[in-house]
Amino acid sequence: MAQKRKLSLPKRKKKVSRVQGKMGKAPGTVSYLGTKEKGESIVHVMEYNTDSFKMSDPIDLKTIVNLKESPDTSWINVVGITDEAFIEELGKRFKLNPLLLEDAINTDQRPKIDEYEDYIFGVFRMLYLNQQDEIVGEHIAMVLMEKTVLVFQEVEEDVFDGVRNRIQSKLGRIRTRGADYLFFAMLDAIIDNYFLVLEQINHRIEVLEDEVYTNPKPVVAQNIQQLKKEVLKVRRWIFPVKELINRLIESEHPLIHQDTKLFLRDALDHTLEINESLQIYREMSMSLMEMYMSNMSNKMNEVMKVLTIMASIFIPLTFIAGVYGMNFDHIPELHWENGYYYVWGLMIVLFLGMLIYFKKKDWL
Repeated sequence: MAQKRKLSLPKRKKKVSRVQGKMGKAPGTVSYLGTKEKGESIVHVMEYNTDSFKMSDPIDLKTIVNLKESPDTSWINVVGITDEAFIEELGKRFKLNPLLLEDAINTDQRPKIDEYEDYIFGVFRMLYLNQQDEIVGEHIAMVLMEKTVLVFQEVEEDVFDGVRNRIQSKLGRIRTRGADYLFFAMLDAIIDNYFLVLEQINHRIEVLEDEVYTNPKPVVAQNIQQLKKEVLKVRRWIFPVKELINRLIESEHPLIHQDTKLFLRDALDHTLEINESLQIYREMSMSLMEMYMSNMSNKMNEVMKVLTIMASIFIPLTFIAGVYGMNFDHIPELHWENGYYYVWGLMIVLFLGMLIYFKKKDWL
């Protein structure tokens, strides 16, 4: 039994933009574009048929290429795509188009499907949650050949443990089918993990909604803005997958069998559900900022309302105090014996009268 792969996130470096990395280079140049540090590629192989399976970590290119001629179904997993020389040589041995290899190690590549005469190439974004429940997006490229699926991925961590367990434990139909079903099973695992990512986004939206209503501080606005960026980024990675699966279903390429297309239709239904949910979350994330600004405006209006009422109450009292505070000798009420108390009484009556009036108007 294979041990579960541990989370391995290599150190990141300053990312080389797609434009900078390709300037001055011929199309098909194998040049890594990403944030991972340079390192050697590691190859994991799983071979299986109906009755048996075996795993190995070959380091010799000839051994790896010979797997293509094996009668068994082979899953060749290349972990680490920064070793440009190794990727280029591997591509030559498998007779892969240089344009394919260029996209396979370009981590900015949009999800795509390309059909060639002897193989089908696909680029996807593998999304999962790390130990801090943060969304991690890793570039992954897959090549479907007659009896082989060749996979290029950035790091050891992936979403294929369920596929491995089914192969090892002989669960389901995967051991009785060919490489096209393995290709589908891996694509299905990627799509299923999108649901976990969407659940996390939905949870964050609910938390932010509560904070917007109960504690709309400036940091909440920052979190909303960060969420909006993440939703748009996830949408850019996920949205094209629906069209790509539809292309596989409609494809007449001999590598995709008709019975596998039935399972691809199920995956298509999942992508439709995911895209609908993602569209809803996108709209909700955008409306959160409007809710935040509206709540902040309402709170400001409440403050201004209180200040206006207080000012309205004290304006007439200030007027009375101002009139009887003037230094004239012939003020009519100046020599009243109880004038001081009369003025206080007038002020109290005005104060209470205005409070009652505001209360009746429901301004308090």
